[in-house]
Amino acid sequence: MNVLSLFDGISCGRVALERVGIPVGKYYASEIDKDAIAVSEHNYPDIVHIGDVREIKASDLPKIDLIIGGSPCQDLSRANYEGKGLEGKKSSLFWEFVRLWKETKATYFLLENVGSMSEDDMLIISEALDVRPIRIDSALVSAQGRDRYYWTNIPGTGTDLFGGSPIEQPEDKGIKLQDILEDGFAISEKARCLLVSDSRPLRTPEKMLHRYFNTGFTTLIFKDKELALQVREATKKGFVEINEGQGVDLSFPTSKTRRGRAMRDKVHTITRTKNEYFIFQNGDLRYLTQTELERAQTLPEGYTKILSRDKAAACIGNGWTVDVIAHLFKGLNPLDENV
Repeated sequence: MNVLSLFDGISCGRVALERVGIPVGKYYASEIDKDAIAVSEHNYPDIVHIGDVREIKASDLPKIDLIIGGSPCQDLSRANYEGKGLEGKKSSLFWEFVRLWKETKATYFLLENVGSMSEDDMLIISEALDVRPIRIDSALVSAQGRDRYYWTNIPGTGTDLFGGSPIEQPEDKGIKLQDILEDGFAISEKARCLLVSDSRPLRTPEKMLHRYFNTGFTTLIFKDKELALQVREATKKGFVEINEGQGVDLSFPTSKTRRGRAMRDKVHTITRTKNEYFIFQNGDLRYLTQTELERAQTLPEGYTKILSRDKAAACIGNGWTVDVIAHLFKGLNPLDENV
């Protein structure tokens, strides 16, 4: 099977194909992020990187059997109140997926994007691809809540009353946040340093202390007499309690309207930018480790090891939950001549 992966990231699609036993002939990847490309090349040296999606010509490629991609979501997500939808500078790149799908005449396609987009944008994409999406939350197969739409013509593994093959929801594996934590990792000295960083590491104790006492952390987090962690929220109660082994989302630490900071059973959606997710362990706070982030996206452990933790977090957040994609790829028959 020849695969064209647009907005490839760290090649999670390749990992998913491998996970369900689909043989890959050539895997062509369109990606411009240097860190993501480095991870892909480290794990799959045979991947052919072909640059910016806007510069790709189908005539330069062999027969493509499967085209996949997760087009930029910045203008589609409701987290971006000023988003312009499919007319936005970044999310309009979706039309490059449509162009190359039509030009390559690929047998199968898979497109992913955020589940929080407007219904109007969802319908425009559905009309362009002539298929309705299936909406899957990664929480079914991982320790991460990640609500996404998937548009595909890959057959499902179920059977409906009309003889079709609908794609069914993945089975709930019941994976919780506590299941992906590294045993005995927490180091209190590092945890305290991480606690005072609201967006990036600080290099000196003086800068750490300044941020600690001046940007809201001292009023955001506190402990009661029994050492349960209490995190301020914009609710009637005013705070939420976090127990040992649970997590807290400290994105936007100075916000006075923030709710839903607790991460009891699932990690909040890992993104490319705001990933201020901490674990309360051994009476202290620490970041999710690089390995734990990989586990949350069901990546192989060590997949991003050539990058620092912060660079890896950005790439992981920009990728796919591998086991969701593997679930969708189960409909590809290895004996099919197109596969």
